[in-house]
Amino acid sequence: MFAVIKTGGKQYRVAAEDVITIEKLDAAPGEAVTFGEVLMVGSEIGTPFVSGASVAGEVVEQTRGDKVIHFVKRRRKSWKKKKGHRQDLTVVRITGILTASAAAEASAKAPKAVVAEDA
Repeated sequence: MFAVIKTGGKQYRVAAEDVITIEKLDAAPGEAVTFGEVLMVGSEIGTPFVSGASVAGEVVEQTRGDKVIHFVKRRRKSWKKKKGHRQDLTVVRITGILTASAAAEASAKAPKAVVAEDA
């Protein structure tokens, strides 16, 4: 099963055990993250999001992308400008895709908590 999630203004097609590189998240390596903006799960398409669906992941590392050089030169004017940029990135391993029906089934299968009353 696959899902399409939205994070950092971009959309990613993910499946379980995929490793994706996304824009920086405020999370340390080893922390669990949840993506709630799920646009599509399998053949179910959201309007705009699929209600009750989420994608769980684990942060692998915080890294930086390649340097991008922006160079501008105007001919015959002895004028040039050079700028560089490196984007902060987060590497995430997708651990699971949870739909609303799967969440309901999991809660139904879980043992009910018994509350003891003092008599």
